[in-house]
Amino acid sequence: MNTEYLLLIAIGVGAIAGAAISSLVFAAARQQQTAAKLSSWEVPQGVTSLMELLEVPAIIVDPSHNVMTASPLGYSLGFISQGRLVTPELVQMVDNLRDRSDSLTGEFEVARGPFGDASLSIFARASHYGIRFTLLLISDKTEFRRLDEVRRDFVANISHELKTPIGAVGLLAEAIEQAADDPKMVKHFADRLQTEGRRLAGITREIIELSRLQAEGALTSFEKVSIDDIISQAVDRNRVVATTKNVDVTVGGESRTFVYGDAGSLIVAVDNLISNALQYSPNNSRIGIGVTRQRDCIDIAVTDQGIGMTPDEAARVFERFYRTDQARSRTTGGTGLGLSIVKHTIQNHGGEVRVWSRPDNGSTFTIRLPEATEYPHGETP
Repeated sequence: MNTEYLLLIAIGVGAIAGAAISSLVFAAARQQQTAAKLSSWEVPQGVTSLMELLEVPAIIVDPSHNVMTASPLGYSLGFISQGRLVTPELVQMVDNLRDRSDSLTGEFEVARGPFGDASLSIFARASHYGIRFTLLLISDKTEFRRLDEVRRDFVANISHELKTPIGAVGLLAEAIEQAADDPKMVKHFADRLQTEGRRLAGITREIIELSRLQAEGALTSFEKVSIDDIISQAVDRNRVVATTKNVDVTVGGESRTFVYGDAGSLIVAVDNLISNALQYSPNNSRIGIGVTRQRDCIDIAVTDQGIGMTPDEAARVFERFYRTDQARSRTTGGTGLGLSIVKHTIQNHGGEVRVWSRPDNGSTFTIRLPEATEYPHGETP
């Protein structure tokens, strides 16, 4: 009995030891397989599939900067060319990681694409992936930086532009008080006060409008809009000024054209172009408004016979608060925001606005919008 009992114990111990040894062998084999995969020159298929789903720039490279796999944004932002990582800042980051056991992070201004015409502000993290590879995770901060700069510039511009009319209002109020015994001077200063008040109200109104247009999703409700109606209403808004200056406003070109958009915003945009043309046109001159159809797009051109602009002035004319003639703007009460509002309105409609101008030869501002190819009630143009 004792011998049989000992034999059973020995068999049990052997089985347990065998199972333990088998488990260790299998575990070692799995570790070897995993290590082999991580140390091989190929990235597992599952990783490649995962990268295709990522909505952030991510890149896996080997020690020679060959790209093994990347997310769609990793390819589209210009960090990769002919299968290699080409952005110098990221290449240097990969090289610096080799002698480190932890990850690296950094913020860079890098060129977008091989020509360097545009730049990106990025935050990058480099980490070891297995033995051979480096994983780069990149966050594009360009839009955040741009918006931050826009906010800073906007606040600075507003402070500068509001300082003049606010100061004038204060001085005119003091002048009225001091001239209380002179009704003629009181009326003169009161008229000036009303002018500055209207100017201040105009700046405030256009600042609010421009801020609205720059907000995300500013225009979300589009409908089919007649360009004939847009131009007609915009011309009507400027008819009094045109009559006063004896400026002939002529409309021609294609009729019965349509776009998808917000009618009110488009009327304001065309109104601003006509108003700008009138402001810089001499008396007894002419303004032409022409509509043409170009490759499924509608062009609205406003041409004047005014003072024109130099190429440098034309390049800046859509900037906020930029005015080519400061003295004329003070006289007419211009805010310097009208053309910037035009630009953002048209961009929000998927279009663009361009300018052609030469000194003493007038200017032509052209709005281009995608054409609405369907017409109401089955009509054709």
